[in-house]
Amino acid sequence: MVAASALIGVLGGMEPLATVDFLHKIVEETPAATDQEHVPVVCWNVPQIPDRQHALAGRGPSPLPAMLQGIVRLAAAGATRIVVPCNTAHCWFDELQAASPVPLIHIVDASLAALLVGEDDERVGLIASRGTLESGLYQRRLDSAGIPWLANSDAEIEELFVPGCYAVKRNALHEGALLLARAAERLVERGANRLILACTEVPLALRRIDSPLLGISIDTNQALAGACVDYWLAASRHAARQVA
Repeated sequence: MVAASALIGVLGGMEPLATVDFLHKIVEETPAATDQEHVPVVCWNVPQIPDRQHALAGRGPSPLPAMLQGIVRLAAAGATRIVVPCNTAHCWFDELQAASPVPLIHIVDASLAALLVGEDDERVGLIASRGTLESGLYQRRLDSAGIPWLANSDAEIEELFVPGCYAVKRNALHEGALLLARAAERLVERGANRLILACTEVPLALRRIDSPLLGISIDTNQALAGACVDYWLAASRHAARQVA
């Protein structure tokens, strides 16, 4: 048996249920036959990080100091890669990476890799917070790949996405699902044939109502979990070759 050659550090708490969902997805994505073949993970699931949407809107303090504290703790625990299962938190990705002694895996890179496995004629609908959309995190990469995209209007974000997202945060998943599904449906009505659920609360909600929209969606938590498993498997193969 090869000793653990890599350790995934999870900067969580944004929001807590999405972090638990991410950990579950790592287990689901891992081709393991025994406990010992699963991905080793250390998690910092501390939800007292200031609200990312409020910070980007100028209505609250920056979450960066609290996120940096988590980075320090995860690195001290021995993490060899760090991930953040929150899309809006990636607006501070460059600052987090600059302060981290170990590399971070970017949720957008993982999600776009999953998207590019699909059809050639995709028109992507982005379900995301206003801050994520205004940052251009996804749009820049989609433009570079030549993939057309569309997003919800300001009114749809305020009337559907924001209350839907915060319903999930207070554990009202059914209420949140109905609102978030309507936001997604607006994009499909305008021509989207693929959705990127660029907020980790959204797939949690849509699963609660077994939404058919999941069938055309990229779950960004799932994509990030898959990237973690790929990293772990590659590191394990490398360690096995070193021992042989």
